[in-house]
Amino acid sequence: MGISSLSNSCNNVAMKRLLLLITLLPLLLPWAQANAVSDPEPDAELRQLLINAINDSDSFDDRFEAEVWLVDMSARLASRVDDPEKRISMLKQIHYEATRARLFPELVLAVIDVESNFNRYAISRAGAMGLMQIMPFWLDEIGKPGDNLFDLKTNLRMGCTILRYYLDKEKGDLTRALARYNGSLGSHRYTKKVYYALDNRWRKR
Repeated sequence: MGISSLSNSCNNVAMKRLLLLITLLPLLLPWAQANAVSDPEPDAELRQLLINAINDSDSFDDRFEAEVWLVDMSARLASRVDDPEKRISMLKQIHYEATRARLFPELVLAVIDVESNFNRYAISRAGAMGLMQIMPFWLDEIGKPGDNLFDLKTNLRMGCTILRYYLDKEKGDLTRALARYNGSLGSHRYTKKVYYALDNRWRKR
């Protein structure tokens, strides 16, 4: 093959690849948005809210009145957490932290369901940790680098505080707040998963 023919062949291959990329771009864009890591630049207001939350002297009181709720949710969670004692302890803390942050406990259960499948030691590809998948940089930002994001209370306190913050920022728009929590604003994949879990597994009948 001559130099001229080889050059034309290479140009044709490059052109075909370019046309293929242009064709696939509309299909790849939603995937890229859904899997994009959110801007890691810390928000000063959210940082202060997390500092206040972690330093709250009443952080981890186990006050719990909704015995019916506890029994109901414990039965639903049994397939994910085998140990009844651990299951009850987790549910009590979820209920407390959700209520403290003015969130429905069932919503927090749905978020945990999607984020970690109730694996308190889960780590995402982006490095998010624990039940509610908190990014470790927040520990440095709030001056608590030694805290453990696998700790149930710490993880739930920070996750509920962050979700409440986004819900307030979005003026009660839960769909946008959930997308911001997941770092996927502009995509509905994550929010649909949370709504499905909420409606089919955790919403009180």
